[in-house]
Amino acid sequence: MASPGPAGPPAQGSEQPGGSAPTRRGTELAMLAFAAGLMTGALMLVEVNQEQQLTMRLVWYGLAYLVLFAVAHAAVRRWAPYADPLILPCVALLNGIGLVMIYRIDLALTERFGSDDWSAAAPKQVLWTTIATGLFIAVLKFLPDHRTLSRYAYMFGLAGLVLLALPGMLPAQLSEVNGAKIWLRLGAFSIQPGEFAKILLMVFFAAFLVSKRDLFTVAGRRVLGIDLPRARDMGPILFAWGICVAIMVFEKDLGTALLFFGVVLALLYVATERFIWVGVGLTLFAVGCVLAYQLFGHVERRVESWLDPFGLYETGGYQLAQALFAFATGGMFGTGLGAGRPDMLLYQANSDFITAVIGEELGFIGLTALLLVYMILALRGLRSAVAVRDSFGKLLGGGLSFTLIMQIFLVVGGVTTLIPLTGITAPFLSAGGSSLLANYVLVALLLRISDAARRPQTGVKPKPVAQAPIAEAHTVMVERPS
Repeated sequence: MASPGPAGPPAQGSEQPGGSAPTRRGTELAMLAFAAGLMTGALMLVEVNQEQQLTMRLVWYGLAYLVLFAVAHAAVRRWAPYADPLILPCVALLNGIGLVMIYRIDLALTERFGSDDWSAAAPKQVLWTTIATGLFIAVLKFLPDHRTLSRYAYMFGLAGLVLLALPGMLPAQLSEVNGAKIWLRLGAFSIQPGEFAKILLMVFFAAFLVSKRDLFTVAGRRVLGIDLPRARDMGPILFAWGICVAIMVFEKDLGTALLFFGVVLALLYVATERFIWVGVGLTLFAVGCVLAYQLFGHVERRVESWLDPFGLYETGGYQLAQALFAFATGGMFGTGLGAGRPDMLLYQANSDFITAVIGEELGFIGLTALLLVYMILALRGLRSAVAVRDSFGKLLGGGLSFTLIMQIFLVVGGVTTLIPLTGITAPFLSAGGSSLLANYVLVALLLRISDAARRPQTGVKPKPVAQAPIAEAHTVMVERPS
């Protein structure tokens, strides 16, 4: 009797997978259960150490966490069945530890200032996580093929630029918080449009570099043994450089400028495999930073606080100095959950400086373990980007994964004074809605790319996806000079 042929892949978004290809959704569910258990145990330790008793808040936070990630797992099982099984559990673990630390900081600040003078951030974080999970599910359901994004690349690029520029064009009372004009504030509601702009601009640059990649691989003049890019091909990187300098000057936001320019350089390198583009980009950025330091007072103050936080303890260096004290107090193994003093960092303990709180209570080992989770998340994203079969998916997946690494580098580097403090928040850990919403969209895109990369192939030729004018643009092939 003839053996049956290999089972074809299910239609995306409807049928459940069949055939011999493993989906590993059971593995994902088991790791999500482990993350839920770890988060619940951490909440118990915080309450026992801080309040000397267990309260009903432990039940509510634990149940909310379980329901949200059970729904997220069901969405992945339904609409991205072949996606990488490690990505969502890593996100769940980071989000869970972040909620534990935010709750722990709430307890400390309530004890210090009183419940009437302090608004708890943990319930808001659960609410934002709920909304973010809804966005995550919407992306998986309504985007069955990541290549569809390339059709709207110019539109996304324009929208990203508008979102970046909008806070700088608004009055300070509608856009400025802690000296940085990066917000849109409407009454009690506030959001950072730059968090979403980074994803839109990544889609644009990925599609643009796919269509124009041959132009960027052609070398120009050779200087000191280095093949420099041609001057006419420098437009995109000069454009990105100009945007970053404008962000630093008008919005006083060093973090967004560093993140945006770093992602552009990473995409250029992946697309061309020429390190010279990275060298040119870093040189331009260094020149821009020096000029900004010389010309603008807020940049100079930020750098001076970085260089000597203890000398400026009473002014701009207080937060940095307290963060360093926290790391020193935590040492190798930490003081234990609920046994630190995060209230000494005041209101930014649950956002910009949450990694300092983790370093104090979980120690060097705990913080390192958390950074390893970020590394696993980014590596799985990069693995999916390498495995996917289309160039746009490779660039977009690589850019999304690099964004996660770049963000956590800027956060930890700033808090440990390796680099100037940037104001970037730790993905999934820090309190705040904008970062959480944007990063859940980012993870949904990674899962979509991963599903396309791991989905088994059949002999049926896939239906081609209509391409936008950006992908249809004709390019002139120029041979590299010998």
